[in-house]
Amino acid sequence: MTDKILHDFLIIWATIDPIGTMALFAALTANLSAKELKKTAYKTILYAGLILIGSIVVGQLLLGAMGISLLSFQVAGGVILFLFGLQMIFSNNISDETGEPRHDIAVFPLAIPATASPGAILAVILITDNHTYSIVEQAITTATMLSVLLITLLLLLFSGRIIRLIGLGGASLLTRLMGMILAALSVEFIMEALGVSKWVTTI
Repeated sequence: MTDKILHDFLIIWATIDPIGTMALFAALTANLSAKELKKTAYKTILYAGLILIGSIVVGQLLLGAMGISLLSFQVAGGVILFLFGLQMIFSNNISDETGEPRHDIAVFPLAIPATASPGAILAVILITDNHTYSIVEQAITTATMLSVLLITLLLLLFSGRIIRLIGLGGASLLTRLMGMILAALSVEFIMEALGVSKWVTTI
């Protein structure tokens, strides 16, 4: 059981990527007040947690009932992530003229597809396969996933210190850098789903 917990923790950590999420969060919340930043952090983790728990409970059944394969879901998530990455690279500002975000960034892109990424959703569905793991094992995996989200929350809450260190100019640079990384990550999602990534690696 200990081996499975460690195995699940490493998989969930890699797919949620708390460090990368923190960097993206710091870039997107550069112009928010401390109160708004804290609120956004809690909402991000809450939404991501609900999405991932929902994926564990009904994800496998829902996708199967709709005739949607997990690979198709991963490709769709990759396309969305790529478009947002382009927006981050070429956008002049994350906020509009009033200083308010155009939309609730806690939902998109922070909760999904950044924290509850296609890879994370795919991972939690696979490592809680109803045909392979018992209810107890699935519950332990869920607790492991929640522990990773708790660590992610702590990193998000301390991200404000990063902004104070790098300043607004650094935040703007970080935004575009994260946009490039997100775009590259989205391409990787799509390549993995199509099986191209393994083919390229063998060349």
